[in-house]
Amino acid sequence: MKPTNRRQFIKHTAALAGAMSIGPSLHAAGANNKFILGVIGLGGMGSNHLRALAGYKDVEVAFVCDPDENRRNAAAREVEKSTGKAPRPVKDMRRVFEEKAVDAVVIATPDHWHVPASLLALDTGKHVYVEKPCSHNIREGRLLVDATRRAKRVVQVGTQSRSSEHVRRAMDRLHNGAIGEILIAKAWNSQLRANIGHAQSADPPSQLDYDLWVGPALMQPYQSNLLHSSWRWFTAFGCGDAGNDGVHDIDIARWGLGVNTHPNTMTALGGKYFFDDDQQFPDTQYVAFEYDAGGKKKQLIYEHRIWSPYVQEGHENGNAFYGTQGLMIFGKHNGWQLYGPRNKLIEEMRGSVSLEGHHRNFLDCIPSGQAPNADAETGHLSAALAHFANIATRLGTTLKFDPAKEQFISNDEANKLLRRAYREGHWAAPKGLA
Repeated sequence: MKPTNRRQFIKHTAALAGAMSIGPSLHAAGANNKFILGVIGLGGMGSNHLRALAGYKDVEVAFVCDPDENRRNAAAREVEKSTGKAPRPVKDMRRVFEEKAVDAVVIATPDHWHVPASLLALDTGKHVYVEKPCSHNIREGRLLVDATRRAKRVVQVGTQSRSSEHVRRAMDRLHNGAIGEILIAKAWNSQLRANIGHAQSADPPSQLDYDLWVGPALMQPYQSNLLHSSWRWFTAFGCGDAGNDGVHDIDIARWGLGVNTHPNTMTALGGKYFFDDDQQFPDTQYVAFEYDAGGKKKQLIYEHRIWSPYVQEGHENGNAFYGTQGLMIFGKHNGWQLYGPRNKLIEEMRGSVSLEGHHRNFLDCIPSGQAPNADAETGHLSAALAHFANIATRLGTTLKFDPAKEQFISNDEANKLLRRAYREGHWAAPKGLA
């Protein structure tokens, strides 16, 4: 049957591609041959996505969504100025999900919304680009992986290094033995963050639907240093800087080390060594993970100091890979150097991360049905390391983990931190939490 309209075309191409791929296969091709998108969450990263997406000839941003009226209206004006066509501004993401014309959504909300929003989108047949970390906790990460497989849709996690040329080249060199067998990978997050001060409970600003912003998380009073952006320092809503900037470098470390499972052992030291404010996550962390796959042990080390007015090894956020025949010093924003014995420089490459490349990989995978560069499983394994780092630092002990069961071994206190509580009966609380 020859497709006669956009939705019939999507169904037709899905059937054809389904015979060739086990992955998702919905091709966006209306009269104007465009992907129809909604952008949910219009803060710093959401605005970056919006500006880039509005510039693509094969994308139409049809919805902008945020519980802050000022933000969503400003976003709508920006898209109209760029494209000549205004998207519909809405405050409730359900209005985006229920619109059948929308092919995909970009979720750039605070962390506590990442999985609940993604699950709702997948349930309505949308493809999903979700910002990092892909989950607020380890249990939610597993729910996202399972939902992606059920829905047979494309889910891309916003670790854009996975689609950046110089990063992919570095990983190729590492995986092909350029520094021998890699036994240890390090990731660091060394930068100077701001003191958020102390604040008391207050009424939220009139343009913000605070109840909608809190969503399925347990309600807590609004305070002035919670919004915007500083929510990431509060345990109910964020994952600290390990899950913010740190997860990018953790992901690269895990990729280069070549481990595609959870670690077996982890230990950590850290806490609030510097800031006297309302942040609830460590400003200082040193975490060691040990993998023991098939009797072969490897280490991944993560360290962060978010009070540092200087960089480490030439990079504010970076990586080092230690092999039996050399090492690589890596910075996603600058490039990398590969050294052999006696620190002989063998190869180097400059480069910077490409948000546009990550978008293009996501969009290309929708019609092809191929797995994207940062799929849900990839995002889950890397986000889990940030969660493990926070759990181990909080408990101040060595933890043993069962990767298959995704449970800590003989530690009930740690296992309680694998998930979180939700507001009873909330429409966005994930199902399948048993």
